[in-house]
Amino acid sequence: MVDTLVVPLLKIIILLNAVLVAVTYMVLLERKVIAWVQSRLGPMRVGPYGALQPIADAIKLMTKEDITPTRADRWVFTASPIIVMVPALIVFAVIPFGPEVELFGRSVPLYITDVNVGLLYIVSIASLGVYGIILAGWASNSKYPLLSSLRASAQLISYEVAVTMTLVSMVLMAGTLSMVGIVESQREAGLWFAFVQPVAFVIFFIGGLAETNRAPFDLPEAEQELTGGFHTEYSGMRFALFFLAEYANMIVISCVAVTLFMGGWLRPFPSVEALGFLDLVPSWIWFLFKTFVFLYVFLWIRATLPRYRYDQLMHIGWKVLIPIAIGNVVVTGIAKVLL
Repeated sequence: MVDTLVVPLLKIIILLNAVLVAVTYMVLLERKVIAWVQSRLGPMRVGPYGALQPIADAIKLMTKEDITPTRADRWVFTASPIIVMVPALIVFAVIPFGPEVELFGRSVPLYITDVNVGLLYIVSIASLGVYGIILAGWASNSKYPLLSSLRASAQLISYEVAVTMTLVSMVLMAGTLSMVGIVESQREAGLWFAFVQPVAFVIFFIGGLAETNRAPFDLPEAEQELTGGFHTEYSGMRFALFFLAEYANMIVISCVAVTLFMGGWLRPFPSVEALGFLDLVPSWIWFLFKTFVFLYVFLWIRATLPRYRYDQLMHIGWKVLIPIAIGNVVVTGIAKVLL
């Protein structure tokens, strides 16, 4: 009863709260990072150095008037942000934050579950969020959100193919679809897969930027062209759900990248005995640190790179990344057979 119901339920509650808190402070971190890049201070008024700004933002969004356009499809208009948010949260069920640890005399794994098709589960669930964006654009009954939803669907299709092909390369390397198994295979190999599959690593990260609608691939939102895109007609908490989903997806992409390419909870260079003192740092700290580095790069890129034109975006997806990803799979397969 305890191991099958109580412990998993506690893990789910703790993880959901941790993700939501991390998302709110990711918004503050992004505003601060962009401000530092532009030689500004960012939010400074609410709390010391603006530390309580996310709480003020949450209160503002919860108390704002929630408006539904007169000619919108009310049910779909309301369901769309939920459809976007839910997949971004349930993906965390198979993310391994660390190995099993001793807690109150029992061995507790630092993940909710480990299924033997965990990577396939992530790909399947993460792809559902775009349906919420498409429905939001259609249900708003407005031209800008509709154009945004069409952009989002075309963008997801083009980059999803390249990302999926890189994941095939990783499955060939690890020999398993289990997220825990992929980390263990990196432990057995003695090095991170980013060093073995640098091409797949770069393609996955670029595809992750595109799939989360982050700069320089934020064409579905494009304030200068589409006045905000698919969430133009949204306000209040429904607007907040879209933002929560975007930042939760950033965390998901970062966690998956850390698990697949950066050794998950493993310390740097796990095969080097001279660095054994790094094992003193708890495994989950290593995982969170690597994830934070990826998230910081997300923010750094937004503050640095301009937005692509839409034809450039499609060109990169179909004519550059997909051929390279397919070639990488072929080379990986040949290498596995010969070596």
